[in-house]
Amino acid sequence: MMLLLQVADTATKLIDTANQAATQQLAKIPEEELRFGDLLIKGGWVMIPIGILAVLGLVIFFERFFTIRKASKDESHVMQQVRGSVMSGNLQSAIAICRNSNSPLGRMLEKGLLRIGRPIKDIEGAIENVGKLEVSKLEKNIGIIGIVAGIAPMFGFLGTIAGVIKIFYDISKTDNISMGVISGGLYVKMVTSAAGLFVGIIAYVCYHILNMMVDKVILKLETDAIEFIDLLEEPSK
Repeated sequence: MMLLLQVADTATKLIDTANQAATQQLAKIPEEELRFGDLLIKGGWVMIPIGILAVLGLVIFFERFFTIRKASKDESHVMQQVRGSVMSGNLQSAIAICRNSNSPLGRMLEKGLLRIGRPIKDIEGAIENVGKLEVSKLEKNIGIIGIVAGIAPMFGFLGTIAGVIKIFYDISKTDNISMGVISGGLYVKMVTSAAGLFVGIIAYVCYHILNMMVDKVILKLETDAIEFIDLLEEPSK
């Protein structure tokens, strides 16, 4: 009986010693952290054009955003002042109000006021032409953001495909087809696809935000232009 107890005690001590040794061995293994900056660097040369596209898209977006927002500010007071000057027959005052406003609406109304005395169709045509010019100014460079949204994911896929080709080329040279070699290189190359998709999604959203803002400005200009034409036709009713 005493012999069995001694054997059991010895076995327990051996198990405890083995567990302690395993714990110490695991503690010595350094933990490898997956850092975002390191992944971007490991993505390779494709990350450079993707980064350039990201910066270009953001610069254009913010520049256009503030420009369009300025053009979409409420100009109802300009229309009211012009209406009052026209109704009182003071065209020069109305023209001066439009010039001082320095806005797309002011430039449209000024062109219409300068055409007073001509057929109403000519006035409408002049206002419409100025409106088209103002809209084209607002839409300047927005198309570049659409291009960024299209080609950024393509650059990402290109980087991934190039990385996969290199992985299998290295395998063909070394004859090492272990899962560690394949997955270790592939997860790094997938970073380019993720980065390209991220930039593309952001650019896509920014592109449509700007287009919606421009559409809102167009609707407002069209409404004010119709109101101005109605104002010119009122004396003849």
